[in-house]
Amino acid sequence: MRMLIVDDDEINRKLLQALVKPFGQIDLAENGLEAVARFNGAQELGEPYEVVFLDIMMPQMNGHDCLQKIRGIELDRGLAKGDGAKVVMVTALGDARNVMSAFSAGAEYYLVKPIQQRKLFELMAEMGFQPNPMT
Repeated sequence: MRMLIVDDDEINRKLLQALVKPFGQIDLAENGLEAVARFNGAQELGEPYEVVFLDIMMPQMNGHDCLQKIRGIELDRGLAKGDGAKVVMVTALGDARNVMSAFSAGAEYYLVKPIQQRKLFELMAEMGFQPNPMT
């Protein structure tokens, strides 16, 4: 499984990377612009991401705008709603406005920082993914 972690904070990227490493291959992006480029490139190579972990508060392009671009790329490629990457908003913003905005833009899941391994593993299981015991 391929995953993309998008967060402008290096510590948050590395922490999440360490937590999801048992689930598959991970690419990292520091901001929304880089994430859109990586996402589009993966689609063009025929190696799409199955999960995108996306921070909301980032410079250059925030997570909400990035999510809209990602869903637009999928739409342009003929993917029906629900057939693309599963997007998990990972943010310190747990207020109702941000949560509702994320879901209305196409996110399927929402995790509030700090990330707890138990909750993350439960979420991965809910999405249908299990850790590879060999990793």
